[in-house]
Amino acid sequence: MSRYIESELKPFSAKAYQSGDFLDISNADVMGKWAVFFFYPADFTFVCPTELGDLADNYEAFQKLGVEIYSVSTDTHFTHKAWHDTSETIRKIQFPMIGDPTGTITRNFGVMIEEGGIADRGTFVIDPEGRIQLVEITAGGIGRDAGELLRKIKAAQYIAAHPGEVCPAKWQEGEETLAPSLDLIGKI
Repeated sequence: MSRYIESELKPFSAKAYQSGDFLDISNADVMGKWAVFFFYPADFTFVCPTELGDLADNYEAFQKLGVEIYSVSTDTHFTHKAWHDTSETIRKIQFPMIGDPTGTITRNFGVMIEEGGIADRGTFVIDPEGRIQLVEITAGGIGRDAGELLRKIKAAQYIAAHPGEVCPAKWQEGEETLAPSLDLIGKI
């Protein structure tokens, strides 16, 4: 596995489905804001709609933080539309659903399961400069939690705005942070 943290978003261009429209999305559209790339194995599956539904239910909270979500699978944008049209859970989604049938984006992020032609469950948080600040990759049967992702994004945004401070385990917005120094060594 190559190093992810602080690596730059690689160039890409793709078709996406969002709110009844097909759109072109590229790495240039991501720059200047916080973003989540949320890879999942496939449309019309089992764990995937529960995760995407959870993101959809929390989308407003992500938007309040200035974060755009991009869900990505190796399905086409046409398949995303069909799933959106037929699933009550997926119909709630307002964020772009990127189609990556060639696997270019999935490979760029290192989450392609080559023998299956599908993505691992990978979550990547990108800062406004286009650098990866958070990576989470889980096994296929383990669903992710939008609430925990929101907490981690708040921590990443806090640290970006407050150089020299760090967020301890289980940190929640408004709680005390730490300022690393020699004085703290052995006292925590």
